Amino acid sequence: VPEEGSGSGSVIDTDGHILTNLHVVSGARKLSVTLADQTTWPARIVGHDPDHDLAVLKISAPAKKLHVIPFGSSSNLRVGQTVIAIGNPFGLDRTLTTGVISGLGRPLRTESGATIHNVIQTDASINPGNSGGPLLDLSGSLIGVNTAIVSPTRASAGIGFAVPTDTVRPIVEDILTRGQVRRAWLGVQVVELSPRDSS
Repeated sequence: VPEEGSGSGSVIDTDGHILTNLHVVSGARKLSVTLADQTTWPARIVGHDPDHDLAVLKISAPAKKLHVIPFGSSSNLRVGQTVIAIGNPFGLDRTLTTGVISGLGRPLRTESGATIHNVIQTDASINPGNSGGPLLDLSGSLIGVNTAIVSPTRASAGIGFAVPTDTVRPIVEDILTRGQVRRAWLGVQVVELSPRDSS
């Protein structure tokens, strides 16, 4: 049975790249992006990072229709700082909620089983449909990508999480330049040592 779903995202350049969560677009056969002027454009996935639940889409809208979100820094955030979440909760487009940063440095486990470190916790209302949308500071700069909530009912309970921009930025740069995320790895083989081997 065909199903439809919705999420949120941010325009990150005038080439038509859209930043969102991977779980918003995962498994979709057809993707489209509706801009603030209510025009809808077919979209394709450029690249993704399951370990951080991020994806970059591409649409072919003209540059004059694309309002690029400025990237801020998440390195100087403070608990208690006012933040703004924008998204499409329950399909209600362009919804804005406000709150504060409730905690910093939180770990968050993704659907892939990986753990995202240094996640932002906020009490700004985040509901289904907000995923992938921007968490902004009061200057309107992107400081995080709204990703998850903790709630038994899947509705806002005042505990939402956003992947910080200082984590997002290098991932997006890798996707745009290489089509995939590069990561260092270390090969280690564990062997049991006897007293003779260790002397």
